[in-house]
Amino acid sequence: MPEGHSVHRIARQFAANFVGDACALSSPQGRFAEGAASLDGRTMTASRAIGKHLLLDFDGRWLHVHLGIYGAWDFAGAIAEDATLRSAGGRAGQTGMRGTVADGAFEHSLASIGAPRLARLRMGEAESALEATDFPPPPVGQVRVRILTPTAVADLRGPTVCEVLEADEVEAVAERLGPDPEALFESKAAAERRFALRAGRSRQPIGQLLMDQTVVAGIGNVYRAELLFRARISPHRTGRSLSQDELRGLWRDWVRLLRIGVETGQMLTIDGLRGARLERAMASRADRHWVYKREGLPCLRCGTTVALEVMQQRKLYWCPGCQL
Repeated sequence: MPEGHSVHRIARQFAANFVGDACALSSPQGRFAEGAASLDGRTMTASRAIGKHLLLDFDGRWLHVHLGIYGAWDFAGAIAEDATLRSAGGRAGQTGMRGTVADGAFEHSLASIGAPRLARLRMGEAESALEATDFPPPPVGQVRVRILTPTAVADLRGPTVCEVLEADEVEAVAERLGPDPEALFESKAAAERRFALRAGRSRQPIGQLLMDQTVVAGIGNVYRAELLFRARISPHRTGRSLSQDELRGLWRDWVRLLRIGVETGQMLTIDGLRGARLERAMASRADRHWVYKREGLPCLRCGTTVALEVMQQRKLYWCPGCQL
């Protein structure tokens, strides 16, 4: 399942190439025909993400999408690119893990792109770039909804959630989710305070709380493992056992790592990557993480064997030597 950085990148893609245009919506597979008809012809006026939820505003009526495990967006036409999306056939794997060419990745985000060019790419579980031969391309496979403008098209496949919401229902979605530092629904100070209060009064393990989307929105297996390792915090400590300084430190590190993920398209969690080290990290998962997928190997910091266990049916990676 894509973590929060992927969904924010998708929101940026819509903001760069769809917002402000009247959109034709259809459901090639037919499963979303009524919803598509209710949005067809409206202008997309905003594109926002909260955690793993994408919200597209069509003149006050919203399309709400949660990709889940199998969902993905395919974009074609005059679409925005950055280093990750330009990678030759670059496919990122289940959580954007396969890597890309780091040709100035930090400087080429979807927020500061040059002129878009004719291309075709997939965003979601994996990202890949392919040359387009015509526009718009015919729908391929089970397309739940197609969003089409005169210059760009987005096809959605396999989402867990695809529905039309009114403004008050969007507010309800935002209220039930935990804070997201990249979302625009509350101030940064309020988001930090809300996370620290929610996590700090819980008797559940912090490793479980970080995956609870009502406590903090957008964190998945990779960021959970890496955040706790960077903070030297055991995933088994309860939220109540952590000080406010520890909880706020976790939040502030999440703010930083999420921004790097949004800007680069990769979950880079080792600091100080420059030059050849950055290129290796962008290209290879093994060079960008401290403990994720390193079970059975020596910890890069203390040499203790990295542990793998299951917490609430999800794999948990951590270092018993560093995380106390």
